[in-house]
Amino acid sequence: VQLQASGGGLVQPGGSLRLSCAASGRTISTYNMGWFRQAPGKEREFLGGIRWSGNTYGVDASVKGRFTISRDNAKNTVDLQMYSLKAEDTAVYYCAAGPKTKILSTLLTSSGYEYWGQGTLVTVSS
Repeated sequence: VQLQASGGGLVQPGGSLRLSCAASGRTISTYNMGWFRQAPGKEREFLGGIRWSGNTYGVDASVKGRFTISRDNAKNTVDLQMYSLKAEDTAVYYCAAGPKTKILSTLLTSSGYEYWGQGTLVTVSS
């Protein structure tokens, strides 16, 4: 599976962005999909994911209520809609695909995913 994240850019605080992760090479309909981000000088952190069945999981408290995850298996895409963006949301955002057999505790970490996109930069600044 090849993943391509897009939609990043410069946005003012309080603004919105929609990131999209397009998959190719194989259908992602049987994969759990996760979103991660890595801010400068910090470790990669898990934001949330969506199971192959469509249920979301593990949405981090720092983005809960502001970020939503959705998928369109027909289009082979997963989106991350971000609202009320803050300066601290500035980071490179990554999508990842993992086998549907992984348990929840593993899906909250990088080890739950086998395929990764290249990342898209989101900068929140006035």
